[in-house]
Amino acid sequence: MVNKAIWILSAIFALTAGVTDARWRRIPNWLTYPSVLIAIILHTIADGWHGLRLSFLGTVLGLGLLLPFVLVRSLGGGDWKLVGGLGAFFGYNTAVPFFQQHLMIVLLWTLVINGVMALCLVLLKGRLRQTVRNIGRMLAAIFRVHLPPPDLTIDNPEAIKVPFGVAAAVTVLLYTSRHLGGAF
Repeated sequence: MVNKAIWILSAIFALTAGVTDARWRRIPNWLTYPSVLIAIILHTIADGWHGLRLSFLGTVLGLGLLLPFVLVRSLGGGDWKLVGGLGAFFGYNTAVPFFQQHLMIVLLWTLVINGVMALCLVLLKGRLRQTVRNIGRMLAAIFRVHLPPPDLTIDNPEAIKVPFGVAAAVTVLLYTSRHLGGAF
């Protein structure tokens, strides 16, 4: 019963993050911080120390994977904490291969959906040429081991910003629905 609650709460968490990101372009701390704590507590209730470890490692994995993107200002802190929260809900099971982890599957599909959303926005705004140039500039900065220029970060008000929380919400809702056997 607790395990089913964990899956359902992960979907509610992701949906709430998606709505706040779509509406206000932020994922607030009042949502992300408690979600980590709630997920860890629920996993501990469900599986004791093993559940606590699983949830804690999932949080660390989610935060660790996206930290470089936050540091170079290509991803916002709310998006980063969202993935940490999802990591707490989905956990990290050392007995399961890395790319078969629930979090990795959700994160990869979120990136695919986010990429499609970004491509649609770029095409809609007629900025394909500029985007290709910017990708080239970003790759050049990476190969020179430099930070990207400020005009290529999320701090640039002219930049096209895609709400990562929306892509995560769509992915988590589909994934949890499939995992729960179409319960949604």
